Amino acid sequence: MDITTGTGLVYVGIGLAVLGVGLGIGKIGGHAMDAIARQPEQAGKIQGAMLIAAGLIEGAGLIAIIFGAFIK
Repeated sequence: MDITTGTGLVYVGIGLAVLGVGLGIGKIGGHAMDAIARQPEQAGKIQGAMLIAAGLIEGAGLIAIIFGAFIK
């Protein structure tokens, strides 16, 4: 891995993207569970919104990984 050409920095960027995705989805899940605990009758709506947000975050992370894999 040669950091002077920037290839190593691509791997660091991919790692940061994966870390950000994991933290984001974890935060969404935790807050959704708190919201469901406070208002159990709204569990369906909260879960639906949580899954949509998690999917969007996961998609953004996947795009970052794919773009990073193609940079050489």
